[in-house]
Amino acid sequence: MALDGCGLFCKYILLIFNIIFATVGLAFLGLGLWLRFSNDTRGIFEIDALSSTTFVTAVTVLIILGSVMLVVVVFGDYGACNEKRCALQVFSVLLALLAGVTVAVGMITYSKRAEVGLHIAEFYSSMYALYVSNGDPVVRVTLTFIHMMLHCCGITGVPLVEIAKETCPKPDGFMEHFVMTSCPGTIISTFDSRAPLVMGILIGTAALLVIALVCSIVLLKQLKTVQQDAAAYYRTVY
Repeated sequence: MALDGCGLFCKYILLIFNIIFATVGLAFLGLGLWLRFSNDTRGIFEIDALSSTTFVTAVTVLIILGSVMLVVVVFGDYGACNEKRCALQVFSVLLALLAGVTVAVGMITYSKRAEVGLHIAEFYSSMYALYVSNGDPVVRVTLTFIHMMLHCCGITGVPLVEIAKETCPKPDGFMEHFVMTSCPGTIISTFDSRAPLVMGILIGTAALLVIALVCSIVLLKQLKTVQQDAAAYYRTVY
């Protein structure tokens, strides 16, 4: 017996989910490995003056999260494509754990948004110090993106004395030629005001994980039914 319409639908949903998950996982893992081992960025791990617990923690989280996501994809793809119940069972357990962790992170992030904002600002300061030390072009693009998105200018907020002023956005008014908002303060205030949005995104991500979990369970039940029917048929025939 083959899978019915619902089972096939869930199978294709899982395949699409795994493609997206694999893409994000590879991006996280690649970025984490680049930040850790690139000749242009490893200095922040080796020079005491540039060392940052937040930066090191963030890079470690990127590497671990990317690796875990790829492991989940391996079990999901193998189980869905080859209709292996054991792999789907492991996949379901991993999805349940990830969904729970995502919800917990969302709640903790919201309840401790001031502290999290400080850590993000410290991470930015580490990136800024890294750019000042070696002028890495990739870090420059990252800083430029942050400055444009938040409309802030470096550590000081004063374009005339700012070391990385080439990454700052164009002033909106006359006074901004002399003074703009500094990025660490802007990051903290912006994260505090948008903490509910961040929590909503994380809760939404957990909901997508739950949907994938439901599809995995449906597929597991259908595979079990197919195997039982096949065993009953062979017992009857032979």
